[in-house]
Amino acid sequence: MSKVVVATAFGGPEVLSVVDRPSPEPAAGEARVAVRAAAVNPIDYKLYSGAWGRDPNVLPRRLGAEAAGVVTAVGEGARGPAGDLAVGDEVIVYPASGGYAQEIVAPGDALVPKPAGMPWAQAAGLLLTGVTAVHALETVQLEAGETVLIHGGAGGVGLMAVQLAALRGATVLATASPRNHDLLHGFGAVPISYGPGLADRVRQAAPGGVAAALDLVGTDEAVDVSLELVADRNRIVTIAAFGRFQEAGIRAIGGGTGADPGTELRAAARLQLTELWAQGKLRVVVDRTYPLDEVADAHREIKAGHATGKIVLVP
Repeated sequence: MSKVVVATAFGGPEVLSVVDRPSPEPAAGEARVAVRAAAVNPIDYKLYSGAWGRDPNVLPRRLGAEAAGVVTAVGEGARGPAGDLAVGDEVIVYPASGGYAQEIVAPGDALVPKPAGMPWAQAAGLLLTGVTAVHALETVQLEAGETVLIHGGAGGVGLMAVQLAALRGATVLATASPRNHDLLHGFGAVPISYGPGLADRVRQAAPGGVAAALDLVGTDEAVDVSLELVADRNRIVTIAAFGRFQEAGIRAIGGGTGADPGTELRAAARLQLTELWAQGKLRVVVDRTYPLDEVADAHREIKAGHATGKIVLVP
């Protein structure tokens, strides 16, 4: 048997339960993974919040889009992006389905090798935020020598975007609360407090202007300031302001209606990201880990929006 997390109704974290399910067996092309860590992401709680509909047929609903663990069984012909899969392989599973569990089965092409020495919690939290950051930077076509404004620089996607933009040779301005300014400075960014007067503070920090902006929070402030400071609307991208991007004439990526999913680009970015971590060029910041049985508390923390980096479940 395997412990798994399910949402038994629509609502808040109180609807989450940990239940026992039979250990899954992989079919052809699949692999079973003993999960060592599973990352928590905003998409997870949105799925059962009711904000995207309340179809009772999807309940009880498994959660968890990314995980990391050890392969324990392999179906015939199972192969990942880096080659054939074998029992004992240490892997990152992304995209995962139902990653909040002790064991999961996933298609082989969802499994990429975990870099040697990478802590499990960091491995679980690398890819969803990482591929989103890559997609955002590719969308705005950020180049060396340019200045980019990243809203929500201390969140999971934000910290990845800050590092990847700096690796491109860009000047990075990142909004965050003051408690995270030292962290962002350490990643090579110029930290800027959000709130009233943000546009003026950005102008002071970047007198030469801002070439592109990444909205990773979805607030009106992030959209409005980006529109005020970036001349080319095609160089503003959002991952959250799905109610505004069309009328504002900016780009949207991810799973929202009308957004670019970037499926192939994101899939290709996975091995690039693991290689950057292995080379010491990319860090995964884990704010806190929770036991699987405390999943409701983990969701309350991520919903509060104050986590620095990733929240991770450890089965």
